Amino acid sequence: MIKKTGLGRGLDALIDTSHIETSNASSINEVEISKIVANPNQPRHTFDAEALEELAASIREHGVISPITVRKNDDGTYMIIAGERRWRASKMAGLKTIPAYVRTAKDEEVMEWALVENIQRENLDAIEISLAYQRLMEENHLTQEQLSERVGKKRATVANYLRLLKLPAEIQMGIQRKQIEMGHARAILAAKSTEEQLALYKRILAKGLSVRQVEELAAKANETPQDKQQTNAEQLAKYQGQAKSIERLLGTPCKISSGAKGKGKLVISFDSEETLQAILSHIK
Repeated sequence: MIKKTGLGRGLDALIDTSHIETSNASSINEVEISKIVANPNQPRHTFDAEALEELAASIREHGVISPITVRKNDDGTYMIIAGERRWRASKMAGLKTIPAYVRTAKDEEVMEWALVENIQRENLDAIEISLAYQRLMEENHLTQEQLSERVGKKRATVANYLRLLKLPAEIQMGIQRKQIEMGHARAILAAKSTEEQLALYKRILAKGLSVRQVEELAAKANETPQDKQQTNAEQLAKYQGQAKSIERLLGTPCKISSGAKGKGKLVISFDSEETLQAILSHIK
């Protein structure tokens, strides 16, 4: 049984639902919590227990401030479109009914609404968003451009999320556990092989590397023998030019050599005590 309780704002404030047929769209209804079921295609997979308890405590004191949005099923139950956290917390708080918008929508629209609602509230982690984007594209036959328009995000943003699904499962779990940031994950993607990506991930965990450091390591991992040869040749030319400058300054032969990790030698030659003293006078 549901009761109308007045006007309010729901999912319409987040996305345009004018093309969807609605039922009681202009009013909020009190829906029995026992008749509400979770959306099996909800893009959000995890709910923090402590945060839920805090929300339940707030609901006990103040009630449900923002109505949830549901779809009425043929069997008389109501499936959640948006607001599963509020529904779960309301059950914990002992409520019998909850304010809700009741809408008529197709399955693909339900998923899209749930995704947009969660993104707007920033409740999803990066992998949950990526999986939801992928599913929306596959089930609705959307291009990245079309999806970006539907969810109100730039195409580049959508593409960056989808690329995360190419990472090894271990790294994806690290993103969900907040062990690394999305910036780290994007930097890891620059490494070409799975082995290199996992190695970078483990170095981040072990040493707390910044995103910039990971980008540099990924670039080095992708260097080909030709790249390294070119880099060495450029470095040699630079050192030769610097050696010539020192020779002109001191008036004596000079040689610079470099090894690994920037280490090297500066060799200044002299042919007499007088030349040595002249060199030392320049150094002093």
